[in-house]
Amino acid sequence: MQTSPRAPLPPPPHCKHPAVDLPSDPLNDAVSHLFSRAHGGSTALVDSPSGSSISYSELRSLVRCIASGIRSMGVSRGDVVLLQLPNSVYYPVVFLGVLFSGGVVTTMNPLSSASETRRQVSDCNVRLAFASSDKCEMLKALGVPAVAVPEDVRSASRDREFVEFRTLLSRKFESFERPIVKQQDTAAIVYSSGTTGVSKGVMLTHGNFIAVCELFVRFEASQYEYPTSENVYLAVLPMFHIYGMSLFVLGLLSLGSTVVVMRRFDPNEVVKAIDSGLRSLKQVSCGAAALSRKSIEDFVQTFPHVDFIQGYGMTESTAVGTRGFNTEKCRRYSSIGLLAPNMQAKVLDWKTGSFLPPGSSGELLLRGPAIMKGYLNNVDATRLMIDEDGWLHTGDIVHFDQDGFLHILDRVKEIIKYKGFQIAPADLEGVLITHPDIVDVAVTGALDEESGEIPVAFVVRRIGSNISEEAVMDYLAAQVAPYKKVRKVVFTSSIPKSAAGKILRRELKKSLTSRL
Repeated sequence: MQTSPRAPLPPPPHCKHPAVDLPSDPLNDAVSHLFSRAHGGSTALVDSPSGSSISYSELRSLVRCIASGIRSMGVSRGDVVLLQLPNSVYYPVVFLGVLFSGGVVTTMNPLSSASETRRQVSDCNVRLAFASSDKCEMLKALGVPAVAVPEDVRSASRDREFVEFRTLLSRKFESFERPIVKQQDTAAIVYSSGTTGVSKGVMLTHGNFIAVCELFVRFEASQYEYPTSENVYLAVLPMFHIYGMSLFVLGLLSLGSTVVVMRRFDPNEVVKAIDSGLRSLKQVSCGAAALSRKSIEDFVQTFPHVDFIQGYGMTESTAVGTRGFNTEKCRRYSSIGLLAPNMQAKVLDWKTGSFLPPGSSGELLLRGPAIMKGYLNNVDATRLMIDEDGWLHTGDIVHFDQDGFLHILDRVKEIIKYKGFQIAPADLEGVLITHPDIVDVAVTGALDEESGEIPVAFVVRRIGSNISEEAVMDYLAAQVAPYKKVRKVVFTSSIPKSAAGKILRRELKKSLTSRL
């Protein structure tokens, strides 16, 4: 019996925007690329509270001084340097200085606990750290030399605790013999929980950072008519996060734009920093977590003159994925937009693994020059995330409409938003499961009027155990940063999971709703 041949599948969707030429020179590193882009910008970074600033000519000089200084401190090509800092005008200076020296940056939330810091220091084999002054003693106790970094320019020139940092900034670049750095070399190790499990070190290359500058930041800026060197961006995102890193530490500085740095997020200070009445606001972009339709409608009605867009990216894709795209005739505020230039996407049926045509819903796969090198010291996790054809399996469920716009339906990797902080549930689960009286656990976010969301732990107790809610919360609190503490514990007989073993967080949220 003969069967008709199966019709060939259509090719995977490409971006509808024209392709962008990326540098082909294998020796073109991210910092050299950033400074090679001609622009008319004058002021690079401004400290929002004090108004102190760093010009573009000063930025280039300071980056070279940091590079020269850390080489003199024994940092060699490929050595890892930790940045455990809040936002400041010096964050990009140190970050770019490490990369320019041939070193590798790893970043951490400055509120991370001692045990969290110890794990990352050990995993990355950190050679040197730049940290806020209150963290330096803890790092030195872990055997890591630490340099205290001031939050603003004035403190750097005045306070005694920053003498070592001042010394680095005053070094002569001529004394520094720069090593060869290639596009394929690791530039940063940024931690992410991926789609499952505890946080893993995402290895991002110099080529990945060049891609984010060109395919994300420069491309987005090109959609507007005003000169990039005249644009001012407010840095409210943490620079240790891939979104803030891509924009405010790297991409925007290649455009000649001015970045106004907020040390920490405060809604009233945001309004004050932008302008009275928000008259100067031209664009607002949102990512990292989906917005409700009501939030979008309220914003658009209040600020009809502002271009509102949403985007999609992951740490594993160097924040490159999609961006919103509005025109006079078509405004799709709820969409995460079109694919970024040079990127490809697939939508797969979760059950069969087959490729679905436009107009379908399924798991989003991405491929392109921004995809990570892999997970640090974790070949198995890398193979699960990136298949043999180079496709990154995001785990997120999307709808790909006929016009090429993507819409998020469900995110496997949940992010809890607590008082402006972002919390990965997998990190908390990884700690709680080590308790001898806990056999399974899942964490999700519950809506809270004051905090936005609070972390809630669903716990399966060992048979015969009478561990209390308070004991569970205390166990976690002793090992994580204060903002990551679980605020409620629900004891349950089992954790809802898919056939593939992924936690069904939507079921957990439904359970919480039914308990209210």
